[in-house]
Amino acid sequence: MHVLISGMAGFIGMHLAQALRARGHRITGFDNLSSITYAASLKEDRLKALGFTTIPKYGQRAEADGMSFIKLDLTDVPGLTSWMQAEHFDVVVNLAALAGVRLSTQRPDDYFHSNADGFFNLLEVLRTIKQSQRARLIFASSSSVYGDSNKVPFAEDDDSIVPVSVYAATKRINEILASTYALRFGIDATALRFFTVYGPWGRPDMAPFIFTKAMLAGLPIRLFNEGRLRRDFTYIDDIVEGLVRIVEGQGNTVRSPQHPYAVYNIGNGTPIELFDFVHELEQVAGVKAQLILEPMQPGDVHQTYADVRRLSTDYGFTPHTALHDGISRFYAWYRSYYLHA
Repeated sequence: MHVLISGMAGFIGMHLAQALRARGHRITGFDNLSSITYAASLKEDRLKALGFTTIPKYGQRAEADGMSFIKLDLTDVPGLTSWMQAEHFDVVVNLAALAGVRLSTQRPDDYFHSNADGFFNLLEVLRTIKQSQRARLIFASSSSVYGDSNKVPFAEDDDSIVPVSVYAATKRINEILASTYALRFGIDATALRFFTVYGPWGRPDMAPFIFTKAMLAGLPIRLFNEGRLRRDFTYIDDIVEGLVRIVEGQGNTVRSPQHPYAVYNIGNGTPIELFDFVHELEQVAGVKAQLILEPMQPGDVHQTYADVRRLSTDYGFTPHTALHDGISRFYAWYRSYYLHA
């Protein structure tokens, strides 16, 4: 298949591109290489790890073995429209977005423009493509759409969810838009609610990176809500395996004009308290953490906890990587990339 991956220089995008290429698919990706959430140098290094020897200028294209990459922004309506209408894709995987709950509180306009306006542009392009040539759409949502729900585990059919951050609201908007476009315009759309993804090449604004960097530098770690937060940490390989199965249509689910939209949780199904997460890092790194207990942060939630029965039923897959194994692999990559050790 010819698969388009937006946000291909991102954490999940890079790993998905690797996995799909290894399975013989043709990959085209784009990314704006934004530095709003973290330095663009890491995104460029991810592209280099995929085999791209040069980073193209905006609007230009680079080639690697079995892959193409274009530097492009979802909010660039003329560029996105003319380029997508000129090519044929079997599947579009939209991973492009500004990520991060806390920063979205400080920069709501940037998050809405990138995540909501950008996704709307993509839906509009798909709508204008002849239905017989239209790609299936798979897009990243987030566990954050559940807000601070106390109905656990978080289930996809819970219609009482209330997002409590701007980032979460943009993801929920995407889900509502996609379900509407699916029903009105026949776009086959699947939303994937990812739960706290971690692993090699991960985002520097997330806990594994922040905690590891502080511990190795002898600096204290700030644990919000005095460490009484629980997260459903999900290793990157599990996220990618679920994505690959859905991209390739390996499930036993059948879409119809009456049911053109679906949503799935992809999470480990095992919430971990931050104290336990830090303890795993201490064991792997051989360093004792210094802790500072802080109050709850605006827009944060007390726990995330995925119900993955729908994914298991429809696609025969349940994420399974143990936290210790995932942390060990992340730490080995961290030392290799940042410490050259």
